[in-house]
Amino acid sequence: MLVAVITTDKPGALDIRLENRPAHVEYLKASSEVQMAGPFVNEAGEMCGSMIILEVETLADAQAWAQNDPYEKAGLFADVRIQHWNKVIG
Repeated sequence: MLVAVITTDKPGALDIRLENRPAHVEYLKASSEVQMAGPFVNEAGEMCGSMIILEVETLADAQAWAQNDPYEKAGLFADVRIQHWNKVIG
């Protein structure tokens, strides 16, 4: 199943994002579950959240993946939403 992991950074947490970005990107690249990923950008052009599409067996697998993300471990996120997603186009 495809799952969207949608995150919002805590206000004022850009430094946490930047400090942990190399570990986060390495985690993405090393994960066979990741189908696509990228940051959300605010009006100032700063990264402020993320969307990651995972291919997993269960929502629990997606939750476990999200809990091991270096960004999550660093306390970057104000919220994390994990939602089953159906690909229609693309």
